[in-house]
Amino acid sequence: MKTFYSNGKLLLTGEYVVLDGAKALAIPTKKGQSLKVDTSEKNGIHWKSLDEKGTVWFEATFSLDTSISEKEDKVLFQLIQILKEAQKLNPSFLAEENYKVTTILDFPRNWGLGTSSTLINNIAQWAEVDAFKLLQNSFGGSGYDIAAAQNSIPIIYQLKNGNPKVEPVKLNWDFTESLFFVHLNQKQDSKEGIAHYKKEKVSATVISEISFITEKLISCKTLKEFEALLNQHEELISLSIGLPTVKEQLFSDYPKAIKSLGAWGGDFVLAAGNQRDRSYFRKKGFTTIVLYRDMIQ
Repeated sequence: MKTFYSNGKLLLTGEYVVLDGAKALAIPTKKGQSLKVDTSEKNGIHWKSLDEKGTVWFEATFSLDTSISEKEDKVLFQLIQILKEAQKLNPSFLAEENYKVTTILDFPRNWGLGTSSTLINNIAQWAEVDAFKLLQNSFGGSGYDIAAAQNSIPIIYQLKNGNPKVEPVKLNWDFTESLFFVHLNQKQDSKEGIAHYKKEKVSATVISEISFITEKLISCKTLKEFEALLNQHEELISLSIGLPTVKEQLFSDYPKAIKSLGAWGGDFVLAAGNQRDRSYFRKKGFTTIVLYRDMIQ
């Protein structure tokens, strides 16, 4: 049996504009996804996907020739597409198609920590192909989530001439006890977010300013400075994509900084505050709150 593992991800800075070359701060999470592969005597690929509780959320037996539409079964359709693209990159992959495959998530599927990106990176390891190419040929996107899947420490991620540049960084923040993540009770479709962003024209100045904020955030020393940078980042992205900040929409009376992570409108936000502040979100019905130390590597 072969086992592969990939880290989940959170994008602290550079959402959307990372596609246009901005420097982004991506952080791998403690929780990720594993993929176990064993040979089978039965014909075809028997695939089983387990959630964080060990419950089967997807199961199918198929071959790469299985004909199915996205409307019939979106998960199976996308899975076959990824495997086909992996085979194009490595024709010897799945030459013998009798396999038993199990994926195991460490986090709830609606958390937005990278169910797809961890799967793609795991399949790329199995197929011995470039995970960034596999992503581009299947789901598309900037690739920051693949970089996070492959690293166990925070990284600055940047696309330079279309190629991923990954720089590991150390975050010497001594205020992380005052940071936590709040789930917005809905999962955001990153493809939709990207499509919306591409309709907007973002200036080179904004991209440069976001890169500057990313660099300043990494080296900042105080929570006050950290919050000011988060607020500045939110305002810049808000103006760029023509959408109000999550704080304006949902938490306008919250006195401290709140920042969207990744595609706006869903998944987690990062908030500054203490234990008492966390009760503010619970009272509003946002009960999934994860402390920084419990989320981040």
